[in-house]
Amino acid sequence: MKILKISLLIASISVANLNVTQAQKTKSKAQSTGLQERAYWSKLLYKMASPVILNLSNSTLKKNMPVEVPPGMKTDFFKKVTYLEAVGRTMAGVAPWLALPDDDTEEGKMRKELRTALLKGIVNAVDPANPDYLNFRTESQPIVDAAYMAQAFLRAPKALWEPLDAVTKGRIIEEFKTLRTRTGAYNNWLLFAGINECFLLSAGEKPDPARIEFARKKMTEWYKGDGWYSDGPSFSMDYYNSYVIHPMLVDFLKVLSDKKRASVEEYNTALQRMVRYAEFSERIISPEGTYPAMGRSATYRTAAFQALAQVALMEKLPAHISPAQVRCGISAVMHRMFDVCNNFDARGWLVLGFCGSQPMIADGYTSTGSLYMATLGFLPLGLPADHPFWTDPAADWTAKKAWSGQAFKKDYHVDY
Repeated sequence: MKILKISLLIASISVANLNVTQAQKTKSKAQSTGLQERAYWSKLLYKMASPVILNLSNSTLKKNMPVEVPPGMKTDFFKKVTYLEAVGRTMAGVAPWLALPDDDTEEGKMRKELRTALLKGIVNAVDPANPDYLNFRTESQPIVDAAYMAQAFLRAPKALWEPLDAVTKGRIIEEFKTLRTRTGAYNNWLLFAGINECFLLSAGEKPDPARIEFARKKMTEWYKGDGWYSDGPSFSMDYYNSYVIHPMLVDFLKVLSDKKRASVEEYNTALQRMVRYAEFSERIISPEGTYPAMGRSATYRTAAFQALAQVALMEKLPAHISPAQVRCGISAVMHRMFDVCNNFDARGWLVLGFCGSQPMIADGYTSTGSLYMATLGFLPLGLPADHPFWTDPAADWTAKKAWSGQAFKKDYHVDY
C-alpha cells in the first residue's frame, strides 16, 4: 500500500510537471508569435524609412528620391516641398521606435543605424550649404511637414532633439520661426501651425500665442461628438481624424498642459476622445485585414491607424480591447497591404497608390514625399519587445470575432 501511494505521488508530480512544461511551451509559443510580428513590423518600417533617412544623412535625398506626382501634373512645385514632406513624416513615424535603448539584436542594430543617420541628416537638413537643405521658407506646405518634424521632437526628445549640437538647434528654431510668414487652409492646418509653436515653446522659445489659441479654440468648436472631429467647418468622412487631428491635438495639448497654458482636464478630454475614436479604428479592420479605401489621401495607407497606434503606445486602450488584438489587427492590415501589393519601386521608394501602384487615386497635393505618412501606423514599435503588446498570445480583433460568431462588445455612443 505504501509503495502504491509513493507511485501515485510520483505520478501526480510528473503530471504536474508535464502541465507546467506544457504551459511554459504554450506561453513561449505565444511570445514567439508576437515577437515574430514585431520583427515583421520593424523590418517593414526599416524598409520604408531607410531610403529617406540614409539618403538625407549622405546629402543625397534630393539627388536620389523620385518625385512621382498625379497623372497630368508637373513636378516643378512638388520639388519645392516633397523632400521636407518625406523627412518630417518619416521622423514622426519612427520617433518612438528610435527612442528605445540600444541592444545587440537585429532590430536594435537597425534602430541604432537609423537614429545615428537621422541625427546626421537633421544637421544636413538645416544647413544652407548642404545639397539637402530643406525648404521651410517658401510655399505653405512646409507648415504641415515642419509640424510632423516638431511632433517627432516632442515624441522622442532625448533621442532626436537633445543630442543635436547648439548650431543645429538654433538653425531649426530659426527655420520654424520663418513659417510664421505664411498661413494655410482653414481646417486641420491650424493644428500644424499650433504644434509648431508648441515645439518652439518646448525648446525654450517664445511662441506665437495667437496661433496656439486659434488652433486650440477652433478644434474644440469643430468637435462633432462620439470621438469625431470635423476637419474645418464642414464634416468629411475620411481618415484625417487619424492622419492628423487626434494624435496632433493630444500632443499639442500635452505641451500646453505641462507648461500650464491649458488645463489637465482639457488634455484628458482630448485623450478620452482619441481613445473613443481608436475604438472605431479597431472595428473597421475586416477579418481579412482590409479596411475601407474611403475619403481623401487614401495613399497615406497605414497612417489611417495612427490614432489607434498612439493609444496603444500610450497604454490607454479601453479594457475591452486587448493590446494583442490591436497588434494582430494592424499586423493583418500590414500583411494584406504590403505582402499582397507591391507598394515600392525598384529602388525601395513608396509609390503613389493604396494597394500597389495606383497613381490615378492620388490627390492633387500628393507626391512621393507625402506617402511617408504611412510610417505613422508603426508607433507601437516604441513599446519594448517584452511589453504585453508583443508578448501576449494572439487575439482576434472585433470584426474577426463578430464575423466568426464569437461574443464581442456591442458598440455605444459617448457624450464626452
